[in-house]
Amino acid sequence: MTASETTTRTAPAEIATPDSGQQIAPRYHLVLIDDDYHTYAYVIEMLGRIFGYGKEKAFALARIVDTEGRVIVETAGHEQVTRNQDKIHGYGADPRIPTSQGSMSALVEEAP
Repeated sequence: MTASETTTRTAPAEIATPDSGQQIAPRYHLVLIDDDYHTYAYVIEMLGRIFGYGKEKAFALARIVDTEGRVIVETAGHEQVTRNQDKIHGYGADPRIPTSQGSMSALVEEAP
């Protein structure tokens, strides 16, 4: 493909056509919730390991969750976001904070 060519591909299950009556599968947000028991280093490490995010993106998301109290870390199908929610909930306590008792919390919300 040359630099001037663009190709858009959509998975067949996501195509809605008037004739077929198919609906677009609903999308969901995975929302990370802030707390006082996890460091920036923990959040950056966790987001890198679970989602493969680079340090810059993970730091930006950590900053948002710290300042706004929540941040969307993923938008995908329900099965994928609930699988990653389980990974967040199972990541464990932050060893850098003695009072950290467990993993961070994450909510699944239907995307508008």
